Amino acid sequence: MNQPSPPSFEETSPTRLALYLDLIRWNRPAGWLLLLWPSLSALWLSKEGWPGWHLLCVFVLGTILMRSAGCCLNDVADREFDRHVKRTANRPVTRGALSVKDALCLGAVLALVAFALVCTLSQATVMWSFVALSVAVVYPYAKRLVSMPQAVLGVAFSFGIPMAYASVLGLKHPELSWFAAVPTEAWGLLLGNMAWVLAYDTEYAMVDRDDDIHLGMKTSAITLGDWDVTFVMVCYGIYLASWSALVQTHDLGLSWWLAMALGAVQVLGHFVLIRKRTREGCFLAFRLNHWLGATLFAGIVVGFGLRA
Repeated sequence: MNQPSPPSFEETSPTRLALYLDLIRWNRPAGWLLLLWPSLSALWLSKEGWPGWHLLCVFVLGTILMRSAGCCLNDVADREFDRHVKRTANRPVTRGALSVKDALCLGAVLALVAFALVCTLSQATVMWSFVALSVAVVYPYAKRLVSMPQAVLGVAFSFGIPMAYASVLGLKHPELSWFAAVPTEAWGLLLGNMAWVLAYDTEYAMVDRDDDIHLGMKTSAITLGDWDVTFVMVCYGIYLASWSALVQTHDLGLSWWLAMALGAVQVLGHFVLIRKRTREGCFLAFRLNHWLGATLFAGIVVGFGLRA
């Protein structure tokens, strides 16, 4: 009986589309969900309820597009380091399956589409989008310069909050300057959200700690040493406490406090996962973080819904 011939390299190698989807982490939505939940929460809070389909679609699509563009830039910036890290060695740009030009062109196209969406919003939102883009561009290089680059990521991953407020207030009061369109509450939420980003990205950094030490990279997990777990838990506490204080002023009732309680339970689960600092436990804790953001967002949505 004739044996079937083995598949050729062309048949087994990924298509160009598959490589681009891998580049933007299409099959790993946790990254853009971590960006999305704070932004949508800010939309509901600034609008005091349902923000409308236009704002919702722009922020959902814009979040996915900008996170994907960020992956393109990050993989180009880190390509020489990623090949020495177990978790990232097989990324398309790192292994040479896609060129630097391919990745940068895709990232530019995605960012331009996202900017086109932003241009349908208020002038204040457009202005703040340039600040957000600047921070996003700086982050991939921060780990070479600062001891806790997670703080830079915290700003980048929280900037959907002031942009959401600028979108709502800028459309309602177009006479406001782009800075005045973002109230104090938005900045308070941003700072609290930064603490959450520091928590989950330190968990992420704990996964690669050994590789990063060998490469001479700077991360919060390395800088903090044995204080890493304590730092993560303190950051979670700051996040929950600050958002609790700010959101409770909207009088969302029992649904918000139930969301906070469920969030606290999740945080305790994270402590169990990371306390022994295993790669598997820390990576799972990072991947589960979007459920924490989703829980608080659900409490806000239900609270406004019951109040209507």
